[in-house]
Formats: sequence, structure tokens, C-alpha cells
Amino acid sequence: MVILASIAFVLLSGKARAVNYHWSQVPIASPIATVPAIAVAPGNPSVVYASSDNGVFASTDSGATWAKRSEKSDLSTLAVDPTSSSTVWAGSQSGLWKSVDGGRNRARMTVTPTGSFGQFPAYAVAIDPVVPSDRAAGLGETMSRYLIRRLEGNPVIDVCEHTEIVALEGENHLERVSWRDNRTGEVSNHPIRHVFSMTGAVPSTSWLQGCVALDENAFIKTGPDLTKEDLATARWPLARPPHLLETSLPGVFAVGDVRGGNVKRVASAVGEGSIAVSFVHAVLAE
Repeated sequence: MVILASIAFVLLSGKARAVNYHWSQVPIASPIATVPAIAVAPGNPSVVYASSDNGVFASTDSGATWAKRSEKSDLSTLAVDPTSSSTVWAGSQSGLWKSVDGGRNRARMTVTPTGSFGQFPAYAVAIDPVVPSDRAAGLGETMSRYLIRRLEGNPVIDVCEHTEIVALEGENHLERVSWRDNRTGEVSNHPIRHVFSMTGAVPSTSWLQGCVALDENAFIKTGPDLTKEDLATARWPLARPPHLLETSLPGVFAVGDVRGGNVKRVASAVGEGSIAVSFVHAVLAE
């Protein structure tokens, strides 16, 4: 049996041969637009989980029937613990999550000593089938999906996991880089002249707590993303709703990476800044 997640539904094959699979459609919900992630329990292949834009679903009969487990629809990857078919690990834009009751509830996970996956996207989750306690959240911890694909698809790039840079050496410029394998403790030295560091996307907005509305990941909420509850809590004083890019504090705008829902690119930040200027003029004219 082969189960395939597609853009609009789940496909089930009862005859998994080398060629000429016979596929039948298995809708898991209606309406539904996408099924970005699906996972089969290694210890019990009849248990299948699927994440869709309409929530998380589970099947206990190899995909023949499905039951909705939660309303969460932001999960981009799933992995089932080989020792327990009810323990599911999931990655999303908001971090790494774990459910121990078959997807009904989930808790944000933290990882030491490098920090919290809850603060970063986790686009890929894998469980070691030999040592199930070993899990990896992939490059998605701090990197966008399109960049991960470019790195993994480039034959001249080696991805070194569990690795930490411990020394940078050189006379007038960088000449050598040393890194340590955190599993074995082995340190190796390499002739490298350039190092780039990706620092992640954790917004420094703690100083704005209680001043403007923030989302669950501490990004600033603006415009249509502000709910009635947000505006009530902020005591929004105006008859009009917030302008696009305007925060819950009238006349204060947020653009760029610090804004919730922003595309984390320089060009996007510049474009948002120019749009915000027109709304600033509108506010000044009120």
C-alpha cells in the first residue's frame, strides 16, 4: 500500500508495484484545498495522519476513513514515533510541536543547548527509526523552504548536521575554519575563506508588550490581522478600522521583518515602507 498527499486530496494505492500504480482518491474533508503533510505510523501502518488546510486528520484503517483530530491547519510536516502510533511530531511556521494523543492536542517543544524550536519555523521533522529518541527538525529551524530546497538540491554543497563552528583563523583575511561534531566531539579544520551566518527570525519586540498587539510568535499585528479582541484590548479610539500596516496604536505603523505575515525579504520591507508613507499622510490629514 502506498499513500500519497496531493494538492487537493489523499490518494491511496492498494497495489504498490514497481510501475503502474493504481490510485484511488480518498477525500479526508470537504471543503479542502491542500494536504501538505502525511505520515504513516511505522509501528502500525494502518494508522495514518494528514495535515490539511481544514485541520489535522487521522485514519486507523489505512486511509479508508478519516476523523478530524484538531483545527490546527498550519502544519507543514509530520512524523510518527515508531514506538507509539499516538505520538506525533509536527513542524510548522511557528516551530516544532509534539502530540501524545494522536493529534488532538499539541505542545511546543524546546531543544537544548541550541535554543527553542518554538521560535523558528520547522519545515522538516525526522525520527531515527533505530533510536526513536533522536529527532531532527532539519534546516527549517532557521531557514525558508525555498532556500532549503536550493541547498539540498546542489551537488557541491554538503550539509553538516550536529556541527558547531569553534574557531576562525587567518592572518589578513579568513583562511581556516574549525568545527566540532557535537555527537563525537571531534574537531576538524578546513581551508575556507568565507563564512556567512544566518541568525534566524526572532523578533526583538519584548519592549512593545502592552503597547501594540503582537501575535503568538511576538511579531507585530497590523491592519486586517488585528481582531476585534485585539482592538478592544488596545482600546482603539477611532471609528475607522486600522489602516493597512497600522498597529493597534493609532498612527503607529509596522513594516518589514518585524510585522506578522511579512515576507522576510529586503524588497518586501522596502515596498511596505513606501506603502506606509501614503497611510501616514492619510493619518496626518485626519
